[in-house]
Amino acid sequence: MALETLSVPQLELEAVIGFNGYVFSGLRVHPDREHLIYPLGCTVILKRIKDGKQEFLHGHTNNVSCVSVSKSGSYIASGQVNFMGFKAAIIIWDYAQRKIYAELLLHKAKVEALAFSPNDKYLVSLGGQDDGSIVVWNIETKQAICGSPASAQSSGHCLAVQYSNTNDNIFVSAGSGTLRVWELDLPNRKIWPTECETGLLKRIVKCIEISDDDQFIFCGTTSGDIMKITLNTGRLSDCGPNKRKYSLGVSALRILKCGHLLVGSGSGAFTLCSTTNFKILKEVQLVKGVTSIATRGEGQQFFVGTEAAQMYRFSYEDFKAELISTNHNNAVKDVAIPFAISELFATCTEEDIRVWHIDKPIELLRITVPNITCNSLGIMADGHSIISAWNDGTIRVFAPESGRLMLIIYNAHRMGVTAIAGTRDCRRIVSGGGEGQVRVWELQHQGHRLLETMKEHRASITCIKIKSNDKECVTASSDGACIIWDIVRFVSLQRMITNTPFRTVCYHPEEYQIITSGTDRKVAYWEVCDGAAIRELEASQSGAINSMHISQDGKHFVTGGDDKLVKVWDYMAGAVTYVGIGHGGSITSVKICDNNRILVSTSADGAIFRWKFPHPPSA
Repeated sequence: MALETLSVPQLELEAVIGFNGYVFSGLRVHPDREHLIYPLGCTVILKRIKDGKQEFLHGHTNNVSCVSVSKSGSYIASGQVNFMGFKAAIIIWDYAQRKIYAELLLHKAKVEALAFSPNDKYLVSLGGQDDGSIVVWNIETKQAICGSPASAQSSGHCLAVQYSNTNDNIFVSAGSGTLRVWELDLPNRKIWPTECETGLLKRIVKCIEISDDDQFIFCGTTSGDIMKITLNTGRLSDCGPNKRKYSLGVSALRILKCGHLLVGSGSGAFTLCSTTNFKILKEVQLVKGVTSIATRGEGQQFFVGTEAAQMYRFSYEDFKAELISTNHNNAVKDVAIPFAISELFATCTEEDIRVWHIDKPIELLRITVPNITCNSLGIMADGHSIISAWNDGTIRVFAPESGRLMLIIYNAHRMGVTAIAGTRDCRRIVSGGGEGQVRVWELQHQGHRLLETMKEHRASITCIKIKSNDKECVTASSDGACIIWDIVRFVSLQRMITNTPFRTVCYHPEEYQIITSGTDRKVAYWEVCDGAAIRELEASQSGAINSMHISQDGKHFVTGGDDKLVKVWDYMAGAVTYVGIGHGGSITSVKICDNNRILVSTSADGAIFRWKFPHPPSA
C-alpha cells in the first residue's frame, strides 16, 4: 500500500461482482453452513448463502492466491502473491471478529497452498515455485515452528498440501513428481518426510484429499487419473479410472461423508464416483474447467467454482447444476451508468456486454458477440439504447432490456473502434478509432449517416466526452494531444498537447475547464476557452491513471489506474479525500452515479466493486 494513502480515510465497500476462479480450491463453505468464502483480487469475501449479503476481509496488498478454513470454523487463512524478491504474506483471520488474528511472513513471491490441522493447533503453508519451502506455524503463538524444502532436488515444484483429519502431526504434500507424508516432531522442531511409493507411475499432482478415517490419500493428476495411496504405508493402492481418464486433468477433489468422491476436471466434467473402483456414478458437463469444490454440511449440497468465474450449486440427490453466480473472467474494459437513473449499470469485456442491478449485484442481461472485444460502451441519455465500440471496426447499438441488435455500423473505423459517446438529444454518436480519426454519425429512423470525419490525431482515441449542449466534444488520444471539437461545423477549437499518452478526459459540469490524465501519473486542469494548462496534480506514485469521472455537482472527482487504488479528490483543493483499497488488478474504469450515492470501479482481473460515495449531495 502506498505511503500516500495511509493517512487518508478509506472508502466503504458495499458489494462486489467477481470471483477469482483461477485460484484452485479457492471456494470454501464455512462450517457454520451459512457462508461461502472466496477470493477476489486483494479481498477475501464472505457471502451469506441465504440472501447473498457480503462481508469483506481487507489486509492483503496483492492478489490472494489460496484460502483455507479451519475445521472448527474459528479461523480463515489466506495467502497472497507478491513481486519477485519480496515476501508474500499469510493472514490468519479471526472469523467471529472478522479481523486479522495474525500476519505471517516467511515465503517469497507466492503462497501456493494452506491447510489447518484438525484441532486448530497448526497451520501448514507451502511456498510457490520461487520459494519451494513448507512451513508449520503455531496458531496460538503466531510463530513458525519449523520448515523444510517441500520436495527433493530431483523432484519438481510442489503444488498442494493437505492435513490429516485426525492427527495434528501428520500432513501430505504433492506436486510434480513428488508425493510426501510429513510428520511433525514438535520437541525437536522438525518435520520428517516419507516419500510415497508410486512405482512406475510418474505424475503431476494438482490436488489432494484424505479420507475421513485417514486411511487413504486421493491425488488428482494432470494426466486425468486419480492415485489412491495408503496413508500408513505410503504405497500405491489403486489408480483410475482405467477406461476413460478425465480430459485436461483432475483439478479438484472432495470426499463426501457417504464415502463417495466428487471429481472436477480441466475440461469441465464434474462427476460423482466411487472411492473403491473410481466408477462414475453421476456426471455433469460444465462450460469451463472446474477449479474448486466445496461441500456444505454432510455433503447433501455442494458448490463448484470454474475458471470462467462461475459458481454452481448442486444437491446430492438430483446432481443438477444450478448457476448461482456469473462474473467476468477477464478484463472489464468500461462501465456505463444511465443518465439520471441509478438502478442499473452496464459493463463490457471480451465478447460480451452485461447489464447489472446496482443494489443486488446480479446479472440482468448478457449480450454476446463471439471472438470480438468490446472496447467501450455508453448508454444513451433516454436509456433506450446501449452504444458500443468493438475491435472489429464496428459500432453496435443494442436495446438495454432485450439485448436486441438495433443498429450496426460496419467499417466505422479501419483499426477498430476504441472510444464512443452519444449526444444528449440521442440523435448522434461520436466515435474514435485506432487510426486516430474522430467520426460523427447521425442516427436515423431506418439507419445511420456519416456526417463528418475529423483527422488531427495521429494515434488511437482513448476517450470522448460531449458537452451538454451537444455542440462540442473533447477527445483524448495516445498521441499526447487532447482536442476540443466543434461538432456542428466539424473543426477543432483548442488543442492541448503534452508529452504523455492521454488515457482519459472529463469536462467539469460547468464546462469552463477539463481535466486529463494518462501514463505520466498526473491529473492536469485546462481552460476550455484558450487551452491553457492551469494546474497539475501528482495523482499516483506508481502506474498510469486509466479512468476518471467528475461528480454531478463538480465538487469531487475520482481516479483509478495501474496502482489498483480508487481515489476520490476534492476538485478545488486538489487533494485526495478518500481511497478505495481492494482491487487486485489495474483499474480500468470508474463512474459516479448521478445522485452521488454510488461509485462503481472495474479492473483488469474482471472485478466490479460498488463503493458508497463519501460525498453525497447537500440537501
